Amino acid sequence: MKYLLILFMIIGIAISCKKDKVEHVPTPYVLEIPSHFPVMNIPEDNPMTVEGVALGRKLFYEKKLSGDNSISCATCHAPSSAFSDPNQYSEGVDGLLGTRNSMALVNVGWNEFFFWDGRAKTLEEQILIPVEDPIEMHDRWPDVMSSLLSDMTYKNMFFKAFNTEEIDSTHAAKAIAQFIRTMISGSSKYDVMYKAENNLSLTSAEQAIYATVTPEETAGYDLFKSLNGADCFHCHNGPLMQVQKFSNNGLDATFADNGRGDVTGNPNDNGKFKVPTLRNIEYSGPFMHDGRFSTLEEVIEHYSSGIQMSPSIDPLIEFASQGGVQLDAFEKDLVKKFLLTLTDETFINNPDFQEPQ
Repeated sequence: MKYLLILFMIIGIAISCKKDKVEHVPTPYVLEIPSHFPVMNIPEDNPMTVEGVALGRKLFYEKKLSGDNSISCATCHAPSSAFSDPNQYSEGVDGLLGTRNSMALVNVGWNEFFFWDGRAKTLEEQILIPVEDPIEMHDRWPDVMSSLLSDMTYKNMFFKAFNTEEIDSTHAAKAIAQFIRTMISGSSKYDVMYKAENNLSLTSAEQAIYATVTPEETAGYDLFKSLNGADCFHCHNGPLMQVQKFSNNGLDATFADNGRGDVTGNPNDNGKFKVPTLRNIEYSGPFMHDGRFSTLEEVIEHYSSGIQMSPSIDPLIEFASQGGVQLDAFEKDLVKKFLLTLTDETFINNPDFQEPQ
């Protein structure tokens, strides 16, 4: 009787646990989108949930995603560097270096294509690739998932996030994508300047920030937008400070890396790369697809006097034929002062984006 009683108790516990799982429904996650931002399009097959975001955050910092358990997504997308890599090229698990600089993960939820060459059409698709890339994490998704699901904590988190026990790599990618979509930067001095410029209401805190905007920052912003000034706004404007396009911005006359051209096979796309956001650019260097510029001064100088002509040069670089916009030293300093208004310390230091304890 004693053993029968124990057996019934075990069966009862098992049934109750199974019932709890069947009835579990993930909790909808409400994104906090700044009032002056556009609506973010969330994929219908990957709705935001509290449990999905929590799982994605844990996976973002999980080194089990790499072949030797030495690197995670956060290794090449560090919070202190606006979720980019401060090194020109990132080092993979086998000591191999990539050929492009790691892009900053800022407001990625609004991006329409991914990687510098746009070869991934969705964030979920992009997330799947680095794990199996031999020069990055160099692992196999079946092995990764086997390792993760052998951990009861992960097994429970996946179930709570997706309400199924049939878990594979697509669920891991969906969870990480959910977390990345929460990484919204919209609290810089620039945001206050933008809202004031567009006659949008300011909170009392924003009014206090607006009162600190200097004449130099305003002048730098005017130069930034001016056709006869720095002429930057064609590719960098609006709340996101990023236009969804590919551009040859005159880095080279001939190309060691064809960029978008290697994806499309169209010679007219050679030398074109995804336009990055300028948000938190103070922290996201080095700059350009190959990380060739270490400082903002070098970037500004490139557009001022370093433009190289080639057949696919972006026609919106209106002074390309003369090497750039030819800013003087004072104007270059003003543009830099404006670029620093794009720094969002609350984003960089947001505890919700840091490694979970």
